[in-house]
Amino acid sequence: MKIIDAHIHFSNVKSFHHTAAEISKVDYSYDGYINEYKEANVVLSIAMGLTETDKMGFPDHEAVTPMGLDLGDALPEQIVYCAGINPFDLDEAALGRLEQELQHPRVVGIKIYLGYYPFYAYDEVYEPVYKLAEKYGVPVVFHTGDTYSERGLLKYSHPLAIDEVAVKHRNVQFMMAHFGDPWTITGAEIIYKNSNVYADLSGIIVGTEEELKKRSEGRFLDHLRHALVFADSYDKLLFGTDWPLAPVGPYIQFIKDLIPEEYHEDVFYNTAVKLFPKIKPFLKE
Repeated sequence: MKIIDAHIHFSNVKSFHHTAAEISKVDYSYDGYINEYKEANVVLSIAMGLTETDKMGFPDHEAVTPMGLDLGDALPEQIVYCAGINPFDLDEAALGRLEQELQHPRVVGIKIYLGYYPFYAYDEVYEPVYKLAEKYGVPVVFHTGDTYSERGLLKYSHPLAIDEVAVKHRNVQFMMAHFGDPWTITGAEIIYKNSNVYADLSGIIVGTEEELKKRSEGRFLDHLRHALVFADSYDKLLFGTDWPLAPVGPYIQFIKDLIPEEYHEDVFYNTAVKLFPKIKPFLKE
């Protein structure tokens, strides 16, 4: 089975380096990506554009829109990415840079960091971004749910706000990162109700293979299992890891155990091809 990881990171962000070294035990580097993803037989990864400055660190008000990938001097050929948005840098010049970025073949979507920045999905500041997404036929990915920084504000990352955006912009496709976890029942309703909203299953658990196995037992994932059945929308779900927050091989098995086998090809590959049409030239048939 071919696999696309629809949510990874490849940015020189301090918190990612710390997590990789101390929590997930992942080699978060160019070579580390090549080796780990080759071993897991992942054919393509979609990275989320993100940068930080020494002044603040992520979530960084000083970062320049569009945020890109800066972990290495070059990108592995198996990585494409979503241009990251800093809503504090969305003036005319920034929107011009974003539009130019969207014309690059490797830029396959747009990433908005709800919760990390204090704006709801339906805030007017993002309206020009949605217009560009429609113009260039790329999806908008929202961070939803828990934030990986204590400086985040959870009210802005609750998935319910996406309903308003999805209704207003019916010609734009949206993806909720992390399925809105821990508000997964709300996330389930959003993807069930709105034909233009999808969700990825990245970042549900952070840690090593042992941590993934431990958390898979008992009641820790009851809310997610309930939401998956409640939505009954397996064709709206995408596999993602949030690498380097977890090792890719064990995370693949973790998601396989959650999703009925008859939907594996959709969740791990087909739906990503559908939602991100610009990735097709990068896939070897």
